[in-house]
Amino acid sequence: MNILRSMFAGLAGVAISTVALAQDFGPSVVVTADAELRELAPSVEVPGTVVSRYDSRLASELSAKLIWIAEVGTVVKKDETVARLEDFTFKLQEMEAQARVEREQARVKFLRSEKDRLDQLAEKNLSAKSQLDQTISDLAIAESEETMARVQLGLTQISMHVTQIRAPFDGIVTERLRNIGERLNVADEVIRVVDPDSLEVVARAPLNTVNFIKDRAVLEMHNDYRSDVASVRTIVPFGNPQSHMFEVRLDANPDIWTVGESVRLAMPTADAKQVLTVPRDALVLRREGASVFRIKDDMTAEQVQVITGLSDGIYIEVIGEIQAGDQVVTRGAERLGTGMQVTVNSAAVAGSGTGTAATN
Repeated sequence: MNILRSMFAGLAGVAISTVALAQDFGPSVVVTADAELRELAPSVEVPGTVVSRYDSRLASELSAKLIWIAEVGTVVKKDETVARLEDFTFKLQEMEAQARVEREQARVKFLRSEKDRLDQLAEKNLSAKSQLDQTISDLAIAESEETMARVQLGLTQISMHVTQIRAPFDGIVTERLRNIGERLNVADEVIRVVDPDSLEVVARAPLNTVNFIKDRAVLEMHNDYRSDVASVRTIVPFGNPQSHMFEVRLDANPDIWTVGESVRLAMPTADAKQVLTVPRDALVLRREGASVFRIKDDMTAEQVQVITGLSDGIYIEVIGEIQAGDQVVTRGAERLGTGMQVTVNSAAVAGSGTGTAATN
């Protein structure tokens, strides 16, 4: 017991000496921030993937040979050609259909003039009514066949049009799925075009969070390289009975994220409540637990033990002998002890980064 008392006495002496030594070198320069009341909610992290809302694998609408395809990485505008099929056969079909239309037009023109001539003779009783009726019937058939010929011409013109595969939106060619010279069948995928500026995050969250996520709610998301916030664009109102998950889609900033990135999102699991928070950088983690250094009116530091709770980005809930408006140290706490004089660096911006809690 005497040995333990001696050790504690020695440690206390060292602590006092450390404070005294620090005072000899003048006040410690620190950065501070105010403890504040904030609305925080408990959350769970869920995985998500950045995708484009416009991501198309364009397919052939004809059976034909591929004669040209755009290079990967090509930036294209809407309706710009990204692949071409051989069109010789379809040109011949269009010429044939056009000739059929002209033939039917000539026949209709003749029968109309014949009908007019018979109408005039019928007025003078110089023609048989049966001959006029036959001409009227032939004219109706000819007009119908002309319409069918025009339809056939339209179909061949459509075939000619779709020999060129066009981009359905502004984007970038990201993949060539077939090569020049290959014979394509109807519905064969040819090329992939993606719009990199219309991004969203697809995430699947537990069903116990669905009642706490609202449309246009702003959620934090991050990965190993960057972080940002995203607003909820839509909540798919259907839960998978096997996985007990539902889908959430959020708008993503194309200046920060790229298609295919994996992210993690913080989904609330309860309603938000008002709690006392400090920046994470204010926490000092030691063996005896978490604490913060509060600056007193006489510009001395006071160590206050706290219990941490909810967190939201750079802020974390603290429970202890601390109140809203108290000035807490966010930088320089690792050098402090209770009773030490401090000087606040007013030029520094407290809480400007996520940072890490001070340890000792």
